[in-house]
Amino acid sequence: MEPFAPLLKLFVDYLAVECGSSENTIAAYRRDLRSFLDHLQGHGVRDLGRVRSTDIVNFLMREKRRGLSPASISRRLVAVRMFYRFLFAEGVVKTDAAAALDSPRVWKNLPEVLSRTDIERLLSAPDLSRPLGVRDAAILETMYACGARAQEICDLETSAVNFEFAYVRLIGKGEKERIVPIGTPARTRIRQYLDAVRPDLVRRPDPGVLFLSRTGRRLNRERIWQIVRALAKQAGLRQKVHPHTLRHSFATHLLEGGADLRFIQEMLGHANIATTQVYTHVDAARLKTIHKKFHPRP
Repeated sequence: MEPFAPLLKLFVDYLAVECGSSENTIAAYRRDLRSFLDHLQGHGVRDLGRVRSTDIVNFLMREKRRGLSPASISRRLVAVRMFYRFLFAEGVVKTDAAAALDSPRVWKNLPEVLSRTDIERLLSAPDLSRPLGVRDAAILETMYACGARAQEICDLETSAVNFEFAYVRLIGKGEKERIVPIGTPARTRIRQYLDAVRPDLVRRPDPGVLFLSRTGRRLNRERIWQIVRALAKQAGLRQKVHPHTLRHSFATHLLEGGADLRFIQEMLGHANIATTQVYTHVDAARLKTIHKKFHPRP
């Protein structure tokens, strides 16, 4: 934290002299900001003017994984917001990296996400020498490629995958339809599954859904959960992984790459932007261009 010590001292003096904050408040803010600044330094940040809102999100998510209470995480966010407001007012930074973050209540339920390395380990876990391994690989790729819910995977119809224009049509909560771009790795796995596996699983009548059980039936949510958890264990992932973990990872990785929160909202199928704000907010451009440019598996 040494490179940032002078700025932290200036801020502490500001709290004491201009804000008249109590000793306990100042001590709490100092602890919170030391933790934040140590985190930045540990990630090679030497210039506070280069910090983005996603860097702050990553810090808060780390604190959540460490087991901090929602109240402690909220207080850390307040400390960071006040610190950056001070730095901006003093002309130390040109932009306020914390200004776009919503109120602390958003952080009471921070989503669990996988790192990009762990995502790759999970996606590589299915045994492609087995027909159901090919199916499971296609399921994982699809969930991560478009942030689909478990039920949406169960309901996904074969006709909903458009290979020519690279998108899938998902039916979400309230029967609301949305179109989400889908990258090459997911399309490749789905095509492999459609060509080599699904024809042998189909029983008459064909249920029409894309992913089938070994007996040719529609998969249910519980089975999707079982598949994801079993493959996460097989991949050696220590944290608890469930279908929504892939959905959270999809949104977080897009955001880290620079995607606009409004487009992430559209791709997730959230009716209210407040639901999506758990992933914070940065600016960017058009939907499919954003997906192709920033998704780790375009």
